[in-house]
Amino acid sequence: MLRYLPFLLVLALWIYAFIDCLNTPEEEVRGLPKVVWVIIILLFGEVLIGPVAWLVAGKQRKAPAGGSTPSEWHRNQRTTYVAPDDNPEFLASLKEENKKDEALLKDWEADLRRREEELRRREGEQGTE
Repeated sequence: MLRYLPFLLVLALWIYAFIDCLNTPEEEVRGLPKVVWVIIILLFGEVLIGPVAWLVAGKQRKAPAGGSTPSEWHRNQRTTYVAPDDNPEFLASLKEENKKDEALLKDWEADLRRREEELRRREGEQGTE
């Protein structure tokens, strides 16, 4: 199994570079047209020249937003989480759902009463006959 590992790593890099090239927008491709990069990756994939060339020189890498490194960006992000019971929007939505459920329940109860009365009348009419 260990003897297949280099082959599998080369294959994985080849597939990754090929899919990355296909999914990259044309305006982010550097140096050559996208079609040429695909051909280079496919032709020189077994010797790793094509995939490595694509990963190093073919794709325009974007700097993180704000000009900082990814770790600085994560440290600077202050996400405030609000528990559902402290979120006024969530509580208001629960109240609206509760009102809808209450109205539906009242409609069901009224329908049940009407049906019960109708059954009693029918039984009363049949009992007098």
